[in-house]
Amino acid sequence: MSSKPIDIPISQPRSASIPSDDEPTFPRYGGPPVLSYGFRPFFLGAALFAGCAIPLWVLMFAGTIDSKLLYPPREWHVHEMLFGFLPAVMTGFLLTAVPNWTGRVPFRGIPLLCLFMLWVAGRFLMYWPWPTPFVAAVVDGSFFFAVAVLLWRELISCNTWGQAPIAVLISLYAVSNSLFHAMALLHRSTALPERVAVTLLILLLAAIGGRLTPNFTREFLQRHGRRRLPAAFSRIDSLAIAVAAVACVTWIVLPAHPLTGTLFITAGLLHVVRLGRWYGWQAWREPLVLVLHVGYGWVALSMLVLGTALLKNDGLPATAAHVLTTGAVGTMTLAVMTRASLGHTGRARHAGPATVGIYLLVNVGALLRILAPSTEAPTHVTHLWLVLSAICWSGAYLLFALSYGRCLLAPSRDE
Repeated sequence: MSSKPIDIPISQPRSASIPSDDEPTFPRYGGPPVLSYGFRPFFLGAALFAGCAIPLWVLMFAGTIDSKLLYPPREWHVHEMLFGFLPAVMTGFLLTAVPNWTGRVPFRGIPLLCLFMLWVAGRFLMYWPWPTPFVAAVVDGSFFFAVAVLLWRELISCNTWGQAPIAVLISLYAVSNSLFHAMALLHRSTALPERVAVTLLILLLAAIGGRLTPNFTREFLQRHGRRRLPAAFSRIDSLAIAVAAVACVTWIVLPAHPLTGTLFITAGLLHVVRLGRWYGWQAWREPLVLVLHVGYGWVALSMLVLGTALLKNDGLPATAAHVLTTGAVGTMTLAVMTRASLGHTGRARHAGPATVGIYLLVNVGALLRILAPSTEAPTHVTHLWLVLSAICWSGAYLLFALSYGRCLLAPSRDE
């Protein structure tokens, strides 16, 4: 397949910071189209998994079904969202972005199939830990370590050190998964690895979303002749990321200190300012661009809510956690998945009715989950809110699989 990595730049490893057609082409791939690029199997697999895992969790929460999970239901749910679903999306993104950074042939074919099957094996063993829990944990933990090694290999081979911070965060994320398994197998609290994963997630969203959103907005506004363009990366952006990083590190070391909450609120406000400098409202005619601003707005809001919760000494309550996971992660992942799937399969980068429906469903699902009554409410009321939230949120991913599955499995239109 002759393919151009026309999308998903994070920094400026080559001649421009926004997508262009002046990118290297790669030798034609003669195998199955689904194995021609990393985003194809991993985006589709992540969407199907998210569409099934959340309803399954709701049924477990309601006591409707029983299962032979590796860990208790709550820990299983947390792990599979943080270390099962998300790594699949990250891997699809990275395997698509890396050729754009390095100019090297994409990771594809049988090696890609083996990596994908390793991820699938992890999901199966987390649900049914055969033959032993230790083996299940090792298999699951090895997946993201393999991704981190692959990422470092590509960056080192081309001296693409500008992307090293992303590789560091991915490596630490893999370590946090192993730490989660170790703590869970020893029957100890998994609060620390969960906290580490959340902090890394915030930084990844701030770093990657902070590049994608203004870059693609600038491209769209220039194409439509707008004069007011997103501000270039400046000290304000650096300060916003730096304060967020300090807040994250402080939360790991001093989870109950008032300083941590203050830092997160400060970081959230700085990211609100950062978002306002990108003039996202001018892209209201194209949901494919506008949704990136909505997703980044969730990122800023998650810092504000988390900071407020920490000042109240609430630790990591469900509201703060779900603003980040269902809101920021849900919206940003689907924004990237839809755009990459369209751009890299030769289709017009425009959000049709189904894509708009995907964006609406994931945001409505996030709002319902965040606003759901507390456990003090009658059980049937809480269950109803959770069911409605699950229907919308997981429905967004199932709609993605239904709407984009054909283009992910079929050859690109520009072949």
